[in-house]
Amino acid sequence: MTRSGALFNFTETSDACIKCGKCIPVCTIHNVNADEVTSPRGFIDLLGAYQRGDLELDRNAKAIFESCFLCTNCVDACPKALPTDMIIEQVRADIADKYGIAWFKRAFFYLLRHRMTMDMLFKLGYVFQTCGFKIKAEINSMQPRFSLPLIKKDRLLPSMGKTSFLNAHPENIPNGGQRRVAIFIGCLANYNYTEIGKGLLEILEALKIDAFIPKKQLCCGAPAYFTGDFATVDHNAKKNIVYFESFIDEVEAIIIPEATCSAMIKVDYEHFFHDQPEWLARAQKLKGKIFMATEWLEQKTQLKALLASKGRSDLSVTYHDPCHARKMQGVYKEPRALVGQNYTITEMSDSNACCGFGGVTMQTENFHFAQAAGRPKAAMIAQSGARVVTAECSACRMQINNALNEANVDVVFKNPIELIAQALRGNSR
Repeated sequence: MTRSGALFNFTETSDACIKCGKCIPVCTIHNVNADEVTSPRGFIDLLGAYQRGDLELDRNAKAIFESCFLCTNCVDACPKALPTDMIIEQVRADIADKYGIAWFKRAFFYLLRHRMTMDMLFKLGYVFQTCGFKIKAEINSMQPRFSLPLIKKDRLLPSMGKTSFLNAHPENIPNGGQRRVAIFIGCLANYNYTEIGKGLLEILEALKIDAFIPKKQLCCGAPAYFTGDFATVDHNAKKNIVYFESFIDEVEAIIIPEATCSAMIKVDYEHFFHDQPEWLARAQKLKGKIFMATEWLEQKTQLKALLASKGRSDLSVTYHDPCHARKMQGVYKEPRALVGQNYTITEMSDSNACCGFGGVTMQTENFHFAQAAGRPKAAMIAQSGARVVTAECSACRMQINNALNEANVDVVFKNPIELIAQALRGNSR
């Protein structure tokens, strides 16, 4: 094992699996690659064999363990709630140790550690590709302009004057109230989808809640964690924890309009630091003040009543449940309760089905799996008849936008925060 004290014993997990098969129908990768080895019980069995020394971690095993979307559907369905996602995250660190990390991933993770370099590239307009490097700028305005990696010559044209969310606003924004919250914006909302942060500031202003924008926040570490780059996770998580501790007593909460970032900081920091008692305790002390943005706004403010006073729109919206929101944090009612005040919510057939983003490796080396998983989600959205699809996750946004484009489905994606801010402006159509 890469770390001295592994969180889970692969053999014990394998022995605990009763092979009932309840995980199979809900498994994202098995649904697009119907092979027993690419199923939760297949992963678990192979990991048990690996720990016993009966399976070599060769390139075939590497490909198998990197095919999991980490959607946690299997954990939900399992009678024993076996942590398939977490043991795969664990073995990916072993894979990274043995085979290294591809150069473009190392470059990307370097930027996640060094925001000033990231800011400089963004300011110059250098554009990273994503979704298998196939996204084109003209697809629609919702597509990301900053992802990975810098390899396409036609995407290296600088455009001066671009400003990230963190650099576009002052650190302290007083709104005349007695309450104050901090905002952890996340990399995609910071660089690609800056309207999310702008909308969140508008909401806090309407509620007369002071906003604090911590300028030294680093990437939560989720992309590196899911890829097995534990050194980057260790670096970023510790930096963030120390920084959060410096202001945590001065704010009611740290609100995060991104499901993956929130899950990483609130849930996965604990998993990661399981064998570092000091950092585990520090992560646990902070978690009580970490909330997804809609979760905190719905539970802790009068936003719902304020939205109700703004009147309703005839705009139909369908909600996609990000895996890191509903399954990892239990957040799914709150965004619907807020968005439903002004918009008609038309549920798709399976809002809980994974969109197929799956992380950096899935979006690059296994993009064909991401495409296959995205097709049924695009079909569900089209069949709902909604004009807008919403989810509090920019990774889902990237994946779903690509899937919608490939399926020629004319539906716009917006974060719930954007829809709420739009409603507060009286412009919800």
